[in-house]
Amino acid sequence: MVHVGVIGLGYWGPNIVRNFHGAEGCRVEKICDTNEEALKLARRSFPDIEKTSDWKALVSDPSIDAIAIATPVSTHFSVAKMALENGKHIFVEKAFTASSSQAEELIEIAERKDLKIMVDHTFLFTGAVKKIKELIDDGTLGPLYYYDSIRINLGLFQHDVNVIWDLAPHDLSIMDHVIREKPEAIVTTGGNHFTAHEYVAYTTIYFSNHIIAHLNVNWLSPVKVRTTLVGGEKKMLVWNDLDADEKIKVYDKGVEVENREGVYDLLVSYRTGDVWAPKLEQTEALRLETQYFVDCIVNDEKPFNDGYSGYRIVKMLEAADKSLKKRGELVYL
Repeated sequence: MVHVGVIGLGYWGPNIVRNFHGAEGCRVEKICDTNEEALKLARRSFPDIEKTSDWKALVSDPSIDAIAIATPVSTHFSVAKMALENGKHIFVEKAFTASSSQAEELIEIAERKDLKIMVDHTFLFTGAVKKIKELIDDGTLGPLYYYDSIRINLGLFQHDVNVIWDLAPHDLSIMDHVIREKPEAIVTTGGNHFTAHEYVAYTTIYFSNHIIAHLNVNWLSPVKVRTTLVGGEKKMLVWNDLDADEKIKVYDKGVEVENREGVYDLLVSYRTGDVWAPKLEQTEALRLETQYFVDCIVNDEKPFNDGYSGYRIVKMLEAADKSLKKRGELVYL
């Protein structure tokens, strides 16, 4: 039995508690928050779990095997480091840390103590992302051309990070998971007319082999949009995460180019075929992820969304921030 403690009971924390508590071979022993109102809500939702406001006592508790951290990004490093130093495996909400140097230090401690790190990139466990990876890996889409994502809605404004650190980790982790090529450079622009942090941003990512990705993230949109396009040489797909029935549609559409001699002899023909919606796994992603974390501990396996995965995402976030501060200057990774 893996005994888990959860620190942070804000927006995402209660979901983490619920899923770990329902995971096979796992029990949530203690939950923690420094906000008394959050603890009051937790007492009603999880009456059988011990509550505390002392996170340091929780991470040093010898009866706890693993700590799930759902606190603000600025606190991830200090909480995670103390947990690892006390021999606990850690499950950390995105973004992993506030800097790549912090991520490197946590990875070093975990490896030295033979402990697991899992970064909560929940979308990697959705049926949609699993299907996208399958369609890329089996060659259905062909060589990739682009990844284009719109992730916008009204709120939730964060006080400690900008919209890039809040929303972009979702797509950055998906790209890191499904695109084989490595990102080479990033360009980001954005705006913060009335907040301390940027609330709208546009990021372009250049990969090797000429793949290009574009992310539009926004806290100030009048509508909620969660749409991603992935284009390949053979087929293209649209992922609408707000569509309850057909989240992914695959289009047998594309272009065929014949380049003859002479600059004006480029011939482009268009291919239009069938559209189909593949069946997707319907299990809650966070339930699969929390069970996977428990299984990795029990079976001593390295999770694919480990500390190195979190480190790569943080490196891209840092590059995006650097480009943003220089009004869209190209930043190499």
